[in-house]
Amino acid sequence: MSGRLPAWFKQKPPDPKAMGRITSLVEDSSLHTICESALCPNSGECFARSTATFLILGDVCTRHCTFCAVKKGSPPVIDPDEPAHVLDAGGALGLRYAVITSVTRDDLADGGASHFASVVNSLHAGGVSAEILVPDFQGSLDSLRSVVASHPEVLNHNVETVPRLYSDVRPEAGYRRSLELLSRAKQTDPGMVTKSGLMVGLGETDDEVVQVMRDLRQVSCDIITIGQYLQPTPRHHPIERFVPPSQFIEYARIAGEMGFAGVSSAPLVRSSYHAAELFEVAKARMSGPHGAILSHKAWICLGN
Repeated sequence: MSGRLPAWFKQKPPDPKAMGRITSLVEDSSLHTICESALCPNSGECFARSTATFLILGDVCTRHCTFCAVKKGSPPVIDPDEPAHVLDAGGALGLRYAVITSVTRDDLADGGASHFASVVNSLHAGGVSAEILVPDFQGSLDSLRSVVASHPEVLNHNVETVPRLYSDVRPEAGYRRSLELLSRAKQTDPGMVTKSGLMVGLGETDDEVVQVMRDLRQVSCDIITIGQYLQPTPRHHPIERFVPPSQFIEYARIAGEMGFAGVSSAPLVRSSYHAAELFEVAKARMSGPHGAILSHKAWICLGN
């Protein structure tokens, strides 16, 4: 399929000053962002709002997912001061809600779980809420428990795609393993808000997307994000289709009817896109009869 983007992807050029400010802050703090490492199309908008998603445990991943632009190879030694650096950088940005993700570190005994917990603890000590997007820790329940014990406000783990495409898109991961992680997180802490996301345009069908939604609800996942896959380079998995905005609205409608407390569904949606707002939506809906779905930049109110 041609790499030309449909008209609905048109965005304003990023503000060079905002981009430079965040980039300099991150570099000066010896940190990384997934925004830059994964070539996120929303980085200009988010940086202009003084938000960024921090990438911990280095910027080199031990896995070889075909959709992801993050560097692959042998990761560096973990920086023990990284939790403090994340808090300091968040403070400089004025963040009260920080989103943290990581590369996958299969080379570490606990997959980096203890480091995730240290980052969450550091943020909480500074009065900052934490949403964490974690890897699957190779199915280790002990690793998951150590992360859950730090009590992040949201625990996110993306299924990324439909099970049929895992061998091509996520060859070292497992769909059932990802569902099991989300299920075990809820079993360990029933009050924890869980979240997951998937990309479309990789070769899946709409029926398969809906089945993934059902699977996520079966493990009591609270929040779902759905966005269009964009091929980072010609070496990555090809785009099989551009899903129109109307279909994303339909995904959101179906997800709302299934009982997700928060849904963000639009072509440019990514896991951390407007994460703080989506968390507030989910909390409101989980605590009362009325809530909302975030569909791109428009709020669609729903009742139970």
